Amino acid sequence: MTDSLSDTFQKATAPFNPECRLCPRLVSYRNAERRAYPDYFNAPVPPFGDPNARLLVVGLAPGFHGANATGRPFTGDHAGLILYRNLYEFGFASKPESVSSDDGLVLINCRITNSVKCVPPENKPLPGEIRLCSRYLIAEIQSLPPRAVILSLGVVAHKATLEALGEQHTKFKFAHGNEYALANGVTMIDSMHTSRYNTATKRLTEEMFRSVVARARELIDK
Repeated sequence: MTDSLSDTFQKATAPFNPECRLCPRLVSYRNAERRAYPDYFNAPVPPFGDPNARLLVVGLAPGFHGANATGRPFTGDHAGLILYRNLYEFGFASKPESVSSDDGLVLINCRITNSVKCVPPENKPLPGEIRLCSRYLIAEIQSLPPRAVILSLGVVAHKATLEALGEQHTKFKFAHGNEYALANGVTMIDSMHTSRYNTATKRLTEEMFRSVVARARELIDK
């Protein structure tokens, strides 16, 4: 993990690589856990949804028993429940629940990705891993159409999105519901992550999350 930040930006157009092995710790972790869970997807998890979408939802990283198992972001564990339910309510998804990668669910004018594409130990990617994986997020953001909206779920996604856009994250405070006009006409909306911890402790309620998805819908419909 020796790439400089400038090197990462020079590789900004790198498409998603399903065979990516840039982060030795994450590769080693996947290999070790594959023996215990041979039926899991256990590989870099690709973005899911409309490649031309105006709404890009950015999360942290695949959950071990969720996206790492199913191969679809926010699918198979608690974190996706509130997300897909609200995407469905506001017309961004064809179904209110994502069960598996072959359940027929379709995203509409929406794409979901993660700041880090591989499952990290204890759900905590290292700063260098986030930076290396940013080449894929940069490419995704560069491909967004005009007046796109990014819904960043949590502090890591907030910072990763800003850095992918070439913004200094110190200038933009993270807080649920914060909204920023950024480079290239992109609007970023912050949300608490839809993790089990945040919803169980009421740091994120259904109504709080509903409000940010509603705002994304409003911006896209202008």
